[in-house]
Amino acid sequence: MAQNDPIVDALTKIRNAETASKAVCTIKPASNFLSEVLEIAKVNGYIEDCKKNEENGALSLEVKLNGRMNQCKAIKPRYAVKKTEFEKYEKRYLPARDVGLIVVSTPKGLMTHSEAKTKGLGGRLIAFMY
Repeated sequence: MAQNDPIVDALTKIRNAETASKAVCTIKPASNFLSEVLEIAKVNGYIEDCKKNEENGALSLEVKLNGRMNQCKAIKPRYAVKKTEFEKYEKRYLPARDVGLIVVSTPKGLMTHSEAKTKGLGGRLIAFMY
């Protein structure tokens, strides 16, 4: 299988494992960027834990699932969003108000869309989950 976008592939693996009621999902290959995205999911309670494993110089992630994630997908293309435009994308990607989160890459690092709104930052949309 061709791997064009590692973020899309990793979130698809997690979504499929969650649908199959698996407890653990292993993601290979992994990156620090992907681990930051999963750390945001962990802080918000969508996954239980995410551990980095390094074997022969190759990074992999072991994700413990808790069954709270209904949907997680990468956003393609990576839309550039101004600080005043978040509501438009919330309506497009999230099922209801204050349900779920959108991961945003800002000049201050990765954060959720609600954090970016309160800090007055724009950025690029990476993924959404609820």
